[in-house]
Amino acid sequence: MLDQVGLSGGRIGPNALMQLAPVLDRTVGEPARRALFAAHGLMAVPDGSAMIDEGLVAAIHQDMRLRHPAQARAMARQAGLATGDYILANRIPAPARLLLRALPAPLAARALTRAITAHAWTFCGTGRLTATAGHPTVFEIADNPVVRGEIRNHPICDWHAAVFERLFAALVHSRTRVREVACCATGCDSCRFELRWR
Repeated sequence: MLDQVGLSGGRIGPNALMQLAPVLDRTVGEPARRALFAAHGLMAVPDGSAMIDEGLVAAIHQDMRLRHPAQARAMARQAGLATGDYILANRIPAPARLLLRALPAPLAARALTRAITAHAWTFCGTGRLTATAGHPTVFEIADNPVVRGEIRNHPICDWHAAVFERLFAALVHSRTRVREVACCATGCDSCRFELRWR
């Protein structure tokens, strides 16, 4: 179920839609992606120069799940992995990437968790991120704006989970896997992601 999502004033990084657009084009076709974006007043793919209203991001992600239920989870995951790749290539300096990869996984997890927490505003908007480094490393997004107003019987934050997984697999441990064990869309207070590697 999707409640009306309007412009909220909170902002999320443009990758939430920039990386989703090519996935939609490949999977359901460019006309379907254009129709989805246009239904929410977005006539072009964001160019990455500015943050995006979190209400718009939520509306498009949620409407995608309604229009394309069979492919939505896989598309959100692909977009999340691509977002992680973008962050690795453009937002984390090469010396920092080399240092994290050289550290033992527990130390790298702590350092990366601190960095992610410091930049939470870019993917949480008005949601609130808390994190605990360890094994598992746990991220919780309270009042997650990307699923705000949505009601589901299972966790649906595949985009966030994939972003976390790509960053940790690249910088902490290649076998990192993320499981969302609680979700605001199921009535929980926060979306909880557990990251494990073995």
